[in-house]
Amino acid sequence: MKKNLGNTPIVAPLPVLIVATYDEQDTPNAMNVAWGGQCGYHHVALNLALGHKTTENLKHKKAFTLSIANVETLVLSDYFGLVSGRKENKIEKAGVHITHSEFVDAPVIDEYPLTLECKVVEMQEALGEMHVVGEVVNVQADESMLNTQGKVDLGKLQPISFDSVLRAYRVLGEVVGKAFKDGSTLL
Repeated sequence: MKKNLGNTPIVAPLPVLIVATYDEQDTPNAMNVAWGGQCGYHHVALNLALGHKTTENLKHKKAFTLSIANVETLVLSDYFGLVSGRKENKIEKAGVHITHSEFVDAPVIDEYPLTLECKVVEMQEALGEMHVVGEVVNVQADESMLNTQGKVDLGKLQPISFDSVLRAYRVLGEVVGKAFKDGSTLL
């Protein structure tokens, strides 16, 4: 028997995404974004509160990097979600290393093994938030995260997801099936 739980959406997994931007003075900033993900083959989408420093930076620079948090970067990633970039320089305090992206006007946080470099293609205010769509123009991956075919191996990356029910982080698990193949048994 099923039980009604009200209007609290439960969608999983929710990737833990770190959005890095520069402000008008080219000071780097990073933010942990719970509400975002891939929305097309070459596009990602983010939903940000209007008051965030990152939202202002995106309006000004029209570029960002999106790093995928993993088990190794869990503490750093959680920190980026605890403190406002308006109150302190999170990059400096965290002691991370920054490289300027070769493809967009945004910082790459070297400690993350997988980073998507994105240009903003759409920004729209709705429901008190800024909906941002970015086009991925390059992906940087640490070689230790690649399989023998040169593709990102999520098993090696160990990306974490946000569990909005328990307010916890979970690690993405093992491969359990083959996409676009296993369902063919019902054809």
